[in-house]
Amino acid sequence: MSSQAVPLSVRASDAPRRQVYLFATCVIDLFAPQAGIDAVEVLERLGVDVHFPERQTCCGQPGYTTGFPEEARKVAAAQLDLFPQPWPIVVPSGSCGGMLKHHWPKLFANDARLSAKAESIAARTVEFTDYVVNTLGLNLPPVADDKKTTVALHTSCSARREMGTLDIGRSALAKLPGVELVVHDHESECCGFGGTFSVKHPDISAAMASDKLESIRRTRCDGFVSADCGCLLNLNLTLEKQKQDKLRGEHIATFIRTRMDCAGGGA
Repeated sequence: MSSQAVPLSVRASDAPRRQVYLFATCVIDLFAPQAGIDAVEVLERLGVDVHFPERQTCCGQPGYTTGFPEEARKVAAAQLDLFPQPWPIVVPSGSCGGMLKHHWPKLFANDARLSAKAESIAARTVEFTDYVVNTLGLNLPPVADDKKTTVALHTSCSARREMGTLDIGRSALAKLPGVELVVHDHESECCGFGGTFSVKHPDISAAMASDKLESIRRTRCDGFVSADCGCLLNLNLTLEKQKQDKLRGEHIATFIRTRMDCAGGGA
């Protein structure tokens, strides 16, 4: 994926390239690899070299939030040495980013040696959209009228509360030319995924997803975006079950990459 096609208005061509790690999350790895690819491409186009430690796995959140902290600790411990350079750790999921930033230090609070490693990772962890907007900046040229679109925004519950992704997502969309954000009246409500919640309580989860999607549909938006693929998995599969073909959600990294293309950034 080359960054040579990006307009000079996106990034200064003589600026030194930044270095980051990508913690891609297991949901992206297994269910939505394109979101991870698009996150890498957006970062590269904005002048960043992305390093992907191949031994990374899950952040441990499913075990942690289900009441198995020791199992989550084992998952996290296996990855503490994967990020040795003092580079930011960009996570294309506010939910998983929150686990690394706020809960990994708790898992190792009683182990001085591992605690220092967990604290270092936590201090460098940043959600993808936050990094793109607040560290790299985003300055795309205007787009033609036929490239304009309207979108709704969904933020996962933990991402909204732990990583502030609601305000960050709104800021990102505001920086994209030709994009109008429409606010739906169930914006603050859960999509019903909740990790293992959707498995333990499928009927409740399905009802919550249906309510969320009906609220989004009422805005007559062209589509919706989220920074969390777990939520997108639940919502898009619900749409498929409902045989709804006109509405789909996509990861905000994919949406930003598409807007770069619309603004002349190439593929």
